[in-house]
Amino acid sequence: MAGKLNQGATAVCAGALETSAATPGERMGTSDTIRIGLPKGHMQEAVLALLGDAGIDVRVGGRNYRPLLSWPGFEAKLLKPQNVVKMLGAGSRDLGFAGADWVAELGTDLVELLDTGLDPVTVVAAAPPALLEGGALPPGRRLVVATEYVRIAERWATGQPFEAALVRSYGATEVFPPEDADLIVDNTATGATLRGNGLVIADTLLCSTTRLYASPAALDDPARRGPIEDLVLLLDSVLAARRRVMLELNVAERDFERVVSILPCMREPTVSRLHGEDAYAVRAAVPRAELPGLLLKVKAQGGTDLVVSEPQQIVP
Repeated sequence: MAGKLNQGATAVCAGALETSAATPGERMGTSDTIRIGLPKGHMQEAVLALLGDAGIDVRVGGRNYRPLLSWPGFEAKLLKPQNVVKMLGAGSRDLGFAGADWVAELGTDLVELLDTGLDPVTVVAAAPPALLEGGALPPGRRLVVATEYVRIAERWATGQPFEAALVRSYGATEVFPPEDADLIVDNTATGATLRGNGLVIADTLLCSTTRLYASPAALDDPARRGPIEDLVLLLDSVLAARRRVMLELNVAERDFERVVSILPCMREPTVSRLHGEDAYAVRAAVPRAELPGLLLKVKAQGGTDLVVSEPQQIVP
């Protein structure tokens, strides 16, 4: 009896192994649902806000890592950014948000669809000031480098005038020097953590932001490519709106050309004649960064009744 039971168990295990041998894409079937990876962790809040501003609500509850999207045809899963990159490469996700640093580190062949500009960080080499010679890392020595970015650090080290011995870290890399490493390669947003641990930046390796990537296979599928491009358009419209404000003003006909000539519009301003007056109402989406100086210039050239509002989305 025991022998028969073992044979049956062996057969069941063999069947399970055959099933698990299928690729992730095969296990998911041929559904046209777009499988998107959302970043879990410090990137999550900004990405969910971007989707929300595009009109796509994301409902996340408790420990549920499968949030619900209000946008039909999309299925989401919360993953660490590193795993988003890996799953895109494996084909089990069609679309996903991740940092450009982890795409470079993991060397995965992906298609970048959109640079959101969110959560910018810089990957740097940092060391205690006592190690540096004239502000640079000392040549001709063997230096221990602690990092989570092994691939990036290896490429960087090949061009340095010292021998680098890499030690992989798994978080809190900044605490390694000076006892456990000479320097580190790590990301930083403000530099505060580095300064807090007595480190200074010796070199900059790359700059990274949160970006939207797709697997090449997803874009090769016409049924998936269309919805993916639609999503990119919606998200890009939000990013475009965040970079601009809507400026409305009135201007007398004698001052019209002077005022319009200084407006940094997307194309041309919208103009309409004011009822019963030799004057115009002018409306233009202008760069947010130029607004303070622009208001003063427009006022000086004869603009009146200036009103500034914020667009939610701008679709070119």
